[in-house]
Amino acid sequence: MRPVVYAVANQKGGVAKTTTVHSLGAALVERGRRTLVIDLDPQACLTFSTGVDPDALDRSLHDVLVRRVPAADVLVKVGDLHLLPSSIDLAGAEIHLLTRAGREYALARALEPLVGDYDVVLVDCPPTLGILTINGLTVASQVLVPLQCETLSHRGVGQLLETIDDVRAYTNPTLAVRGVIATMFDRRTRLSQSVLDDVGARYGLEVLDPPVPKSVRVSEAPGRGRSVLDHAPSSPSAEAYRALAAIIDSVGAAS
Repeated sequence: MRPVVYAVANQKGGVAKTTTVHSLGAALVERGRRTLVIDLDPQACLTFSTGVDPDALDRSLHDVLVRRVPAADVLVKVGDLHLLPSSIDLAGAEIHLLTRAGREYALARALEPLVGDYDVVLVDCPPTLGILTINGLTVASQVLVPLQCETLSHRGVGQLLETIDDVRAYTNPTLAVRGVIATMFDRRTRLSQSVLDDVGARYGLEVLDPPVPKSVRVSEAPGRGRSVLDHAPSSPSAEAYRALAAIIDSVGAAS
């Protein structure tokens, strides 16, 4: 059985995209799911957040995509969570891929030998709509869109949806948008809820419940190389990610 592959994408930075990938990955591991997270961002924030030093890696996803090193040889195990790490070298991969035939399928081809070992795969896409993100969307079954609940935060969601339509037309006709994950949600303000209502109404996207509350615990966790589920396991944010993991896990089980 093939895993459900989620591309976690939003070209707007600062929306807790990496935190969402790491936290959902940790929550899925808690649920007994064999989980792979992929750092497709040259900034390597997901790699760093798991406690892996990107600058100390001998090989990274760059070597997989450019030099065709087997993905299994680059895999890093962080507890029970498995990671395909990134480094700044991945920035050069985008330029290299532009000259290669079938460039949109580079990640899909690289994952083919090992993807059957997992129940769920989460791809942390870079905050752009370039060829790396296209690779993430091409390999994915579904898309999760983290959204910060602040003014103008949904700018670009329309562009992302246009890119998803293009991917459906050319490389991945069955790609679906699973929904929006509300991050840094402040229940004390009307603004947070109005942003979510607007996105749901404007784009027809499902907003997954619950929203993830704004928390200093979430901000602290990456610097300690841990997910918020490990850093503050009883915090409202950790519980929110567990509830969201249960939702996407039920989708995976149904498929």
